Amino acid sequence: MALELALIQMVSSPSVADNLQQARALLAQAAADGAELAVLPEYFCLLGQSDADKLAHAEREGQGPIQAALAEAARDLGLWLVGGTLPLASADPGRVRNACIVYRPDGHQVARYDKIHLFAFDNGRERYDESRTIEAGAHPVCFDLETRAGECWRVGLSVCYDLRFPELYRGLAAEGAQLLLVPSAFTHTTGQAHWETLLRARAIENLAFVGAPAQGGQHANGRRTWGHTLVADPWGEVIACREEEGAGVLRARLDLERLAQSRQQLPALAHRVLGVAPGPAAAAVTAATVAVVSPARP
Repeated sequence: MALELALIQMVSSPSVADNLQQARALLAQAAADGAELAVLPEYFCLLGQSDADKLAHAEREGQGPIQAALAEAARDLGLWLVGGTLPLASADPGRVRNACIVYRPDGHQVARYDKIHLFAFDNGRERYDESRTIEAGAHPVCFDLETRAGECWRVGLSVCYDLRFPELYRGLAAEGAQLLLVPSAFTHTTGQAHWETLLRARAIENLAFVGAPAQGGQHANGRRTWGHTLVADPWGEVIACREEEGAGVLRARLDLERLAQSRQQLPALAHRVLGVAPGPAAAAVTAATVAVVSPARP
């Protein structure tokens, strides 16, 4: 028995309608190939001409065309669906939450994670500062997924820049996470340097599977994303990777026995001595604020 995973790579545009149409087609392909869990990349629904474009498309939780499209896709295709990220309204009208929402196969929402760490980068040629238009989340999130064969998987959520903060993933592992998801839109510059190394490190440190669907290609706003949608196993081995740019589906079969074997052979999680280092995100973990969502069985 195993979990059939599909990671969706996209090159999203400023058109929400076009992006939703492409996402649906790729999800349908994943379902036809036998996937049970499909994961979209960060900003799957919109990569605008400017960072502020997302404000015009902010939705209230449980309302709006983007969330409706995700719920419909999960229900129609019979998928567990992780909706990459989409803009949800915040208390600050000038900013949104970069939210990752999870749906079970009947179309009901079972979890929501708001990106905690906000990306900033300036090398003199490229300049990014997500805090200008995004309000940071505060709480790590796991959810439970039951496969068609009756296996239960604990899944930990994260987004893109979170990948550089190992304390978040150690907190998720402490809550029992067996699969760590990282929907992303890494820049080509940072992705080329660090993407695979960081993903494999998070898998090795936490003896967990890691699945990272990505934006990958040249976007209408001039941004180039790294792509290389990837799955790593608990030993840090890359078991699937999409090398080419452009939209597509990456499939992988995740085996709980492989995870159990790795954790038995190298019981590093049980050997942990020191607590999580101080810091805003770490404080949330050590204060036991990890939100664990155990959905009703579909």
